[in-house]
Amino acid sequence: MTEKKMADLEEQKEIWFRQARTLSQALPYMRRYNGKTFVIKYGGHAMGDDKLAESFAHDIVLLKQVGINPIVVHGGGPQIGKMLERLQIQSNFVDGLRVTDKATVEVAEMVLSGSINKSIVANINRVGGNAVGLSGKDSSLVLAAPVQRAKKDPDSNIEKVIDLGYVGTPKKVNPHLLEVFEKSDVIPVIAPIGQGENGESYNINADTMAGAIAAAVGAERLLLLTDVAGVLDTDGNLITEMNEQDAQALIDDGTIHGGMIPKIETCLEAVDKGVGASVIIDGRVEHAVLLEIFTEHGAGTLIQRDPA
Repeated sequence: MTEKKMADLEEQKEIWFRQARTLSQALPYMRRYNGKTFVIKYGGHAMGDDKLAESFAHDIVLLKQVGINPIVVHGGGPQIGKMLERLQIQSNFVDGLRVTDKATVEVAEMVLSGSINKSIVANINRVGGNAVGLSGKDSSLVLAAPVQRAKKDPDSNIEKVIDLGYVGTPKKVNPHLLEVFEKSDVIPVIAPIGQGENGESYNINADTMAGAIAAAVGAERLLLLTDVAGVLDTDGNLITEMNEQDAQALIDDGTIHGGMIPKIETCLEAVDKGVGASVIIDGRVEHAVLLEIFTEHGAGTLIQRDPA
């Protein structure tokens, strides 16, 4: 055997040893989480990158194969915006929420429950999974109520209620359908569309939808995939763990600010309603879901209850 072939063989052996060590380290976590439910909100850059989308699909299939029950809830705000532009439908925003009239919610439902949802389902099925696409309207999974925002008039200082149209928030989650899937090999992929009392459609923030579903099914974990590494301190370093008191203190002192605040609030509400823990992780990192679940230090910021 030539020196080059020997070197190549040694390099390949090292790869095999690393893979074996990784599997060995992951085994205790596989045992710990066997039979548990993980709700994973999928969105941001991870959903728009083909390589990351394939990586995510592989991760979800692996979770199901090792005995974990993944439930995927996805977003799609940028895709909705692009379709509205193509159709020349104007949009206004209040506190980051799109004011949604009848025409806009029809487009949102078409994009979310149609093209995006079916693309994610196809990716998972292509790599060996058995996914099915749903929205909150299927089997009355999510009953929605309209979201309203109060805003002060700068001249009169009087607070006015702003009607956001068909922007909704989960009022009630019926987990029966998801419990049926839990006992099967099916992976549910859910679009954040809820149903009103009269059958009308409501567009729901995907983080909020995922949090409500996680609480309803008693999930072990709620994972929110984002476009940042997690919650950062004032020096830009990742905060790997925090409890409810820590989170509130960081909001109060301004360390947690902007769009991270509603994500933290979603995580805290889920934990308060019985979810084992919530995690904000960087969806731009390949196999971020597996790194979070099957390694000692995880891959993001874990939020759990205050110590007793």
